[in-house]
Formats: sequence, structure tokens, C-alpha cells
Amino acid sequence: MKVKTRVQLSAMMFLQYFLWGAWWVTLGSYMVAIGFSDIIGRTYATQGWGAIIAPLFVGMIADRYFSAQRVMGTLHLIGAGLLFYLSTITDSRLEFYLTTLIYMATFMPTLPLSNTVAFNAMRDTQKEFPPIRVLGTIGWIVAGLALSFVLAPLVLASDSAITIEQTVWPVRLAAGAALLLGLFAFTLPDAPPSAAGTAPKGIVGILGLDVFRSGATRAFWVFIACSLLICVPLAFYYGYTNAFLVDKGAPNAVALQSLGQVSEIVFMLILPLMFVRLGIKYVLLVGMVAWAVRYVLFALGYSGSEIILGLAVAGILLHGICYDFFFVAGQIYVDKSLPRETRGRAQSFLALTTLGVGALLGGELANAVVNANSADGTVDWRTVWLIPAALSAAVTVAFLLLFRNAKARQNDDS
Repeated sequence: MKVKTRVQLSAMMFLQYFLWGAWWVTLGSYMVAIGFSDIIGRTYATQGWGAIIAPLFVGMIADRYFSAQRVMGTLHLIGAGLLFYLSTITDSRLEFYLTTLIYMATFMPTLPLSNTVAFNAMRDTQKEFPPIRVLGTIGWIVAGLALSFVLAPLVLASDSAITIEQTVWPVRLAAGAALLLGLFAFTLPDAPPSAAGTAPKGIVGILGLDVFRSGATRAFWVFIACSLLICVPLAFYYGYTNAFLVDKGAPNAVALQSLGQVSEIVFMLILPLMFVRLGIKYVLLVGMVAWAVRYVLFALGYSGSEIILGLAVAGILLHGICYDFFFVAGQIYVDKSLPRETRGRAQSFLALTTLGVGALLGGELANAVVNANSADGTVDWRTVWLIPAALSAAVTVAFLLLFRNAKARQNDDS
């Protein structure tokens, strides 16, 4: 790959995840500040709707008619306008929710589109993609650091009683990043649409639902079911961690949360060794256990009027295990468990199940649990965190008892 192309793709990944991390992490705290705390979980569930829409949009339009980088650029330009408009809404919950929903319907398709652009420009994806994709994680980290240590000193008074997370600035920073990425996307290497004969046909094929006819094993369906169920309690972390940290006075909350992405990079490097030492079942199991432990640490870190910061940070640092040992390992498991001709559709089905249905159900449940444990502006965070801890533990036990994995397919059979 040419150096220019490598730089372009790295910048694309950096901006893609900088944009997401700049506002999605802090949105819950901002919603508390403008009086919309009762719809935080429901608003975060819009990611699930976006993930359900994404394969339909990409499969029916980008794969068939237009170059991926042009579709991605157009969606980000539309998204920039939507984010700026969202930053002006402070008096209508319905308008705020619907604007976020429409935005996520434009944003979530850009995740597979960015991968498509990158893969199309590469000769050896196994070798070339990881060092480029890691720029996305770095972009997420930089977004958190920029908010806490660059933007906050610029826009907040030194004696301000509010934090940067409680202001509109993260949303506007994301809008600016979306505008920049939207324009930049049109300069990326061309990723032309798939030939009509090779693109998935029909909604069933596009969503990957024809994996039901793939002859997948019982272990595969146990994995899919547990993936769906574990993503329900996972929604509590993404929707409410920042609001929890800010509510309890944790300093530089969004920067603290970026430690999770640092952990993600570290454990990504460890993951291949863990496959050798533990095997796929126990790698996945460790990832599930980590989610339950994280929530227990958050619950123990809640002491009424303040937070035990060390326990909260420990929970955040588990992110590398939580994400890499479950999501990344799960994608690898799917790739090695099915024949080549069904793998792509199976990955689409996994994303639909986890990022779509699981996130949607989880966001709605989290919203209900937090509202049920809130009174007079005070949240019983211990109960809020113990509920997803119990759910995660229950799914973990079910997976331990039910998952019996046959030997994975070898790479050369595909």
C-alpha cells in the first residue's frame, strides 16, 4: 500500500471514531443538564435502530449503485447538520429523540462503509488493517482528552460549577468533525459498488438472516443467543457511565473513560496469546465475566454523596477485556465456524443481533431501571449497577453450561 493511501485511511479512521467518541460518551450528562434525564437510555437505544438500518442502507445502495467513500461522505455531511441542529434543542424531548434517531440512521452505516473503503485499498487485510484500525481507537481517546484538557479550559470559567460534559460543546465538536470527515471522504481511494450479481439479494440476504440455512452448529446458536442477551446489560455502561461519573463528581470524567480505550489497545495485543492458552470458549467467557465484575465495581464505588474513584477507574480499565475478549473474539469465532460463502452474511447477522437488537432492548431496559431508581433528581446508582451485574452473571452461567464448541474450521478450508 502506498504511504499516501495509508495516511488517508488512518486519518479516516481517526476522524470516524473521534467524531463518535466526542459526543456519544458525554451525551447522557448533557441530557441531565438540559432536563432530559428520563430518556437517556431510550436515546442511546437509537444506536440499535441505526445498526438495524445500516445493513439495509449499505446493502441496497452502497453495494449496488455508488462508491462507498461517496456514500460515506454524503452521510457525514448530512450528519454534521443534524448534530448542529441537535445542539440547539433544549425544550422538546420528542424532537431531541427523533433528531438523534435520524442522526444514528445516517451514522451507523458509515462504520461498515469506512471498513469497505479500507479493505478495498488493501492487498493483505490481516497485515494492513489492524495498524490502520487502531487509529480509530486513538481518535476516540484523543476526543476524550481534547474535551477535558483543551476545550474545557477554553469555554469554561476557572470557577465554573459545571463540567464540559454538561455543555453543548461536545455535540458541536462532533458536528465539526463530521463536517471535516464528510468533505475529506470525497478524497479517499475509490471503493466502487459490488457487481450486481455478487451483492446480497433481498432483505433476508442483506441482513444475514439466511445464516439460518447455513447448517450452523448448536454451539453457534448458543453463542448468538448469549451475544444478544449479554448486549442487554451492556447498554447500561454506554448510556450511563458518564452521567454516573459526573453526578458523583469524578474529575475529567470523559478523559477518565478514555482509559478504557487505552486498555482496549493493550488487550487487543494480548488476545492472540489468550486464544492459544484458553481457547475460544474461555476467552469469550472471560469477556462476559469482566462485564459482571465491572458493574460490581461501579456499585461498590458508589458511596452515596461521592464516588470511590479507584473502584470506578478499575471498572473502566476492564474495558479492554470486556470489548476485545467478547466482541472481537466473537467476530473471530464466527469467521472460523462457518464456510467462507456464509461468513460475510453471518457477520452481518451478528452485528444486527448485538449492535442492533441487543443495544435496542438494552437501552430501553436501562432507561426503565434508572427512572425506577431515581427520585427528586437523585439516582440510586448502586441498584442501577447491580441489576446489569446480575444479568451479565446469569448470561455467563448459561454460556458456560450450554456452549460446547466443536473444533473451529481451518483457514485453508475456506
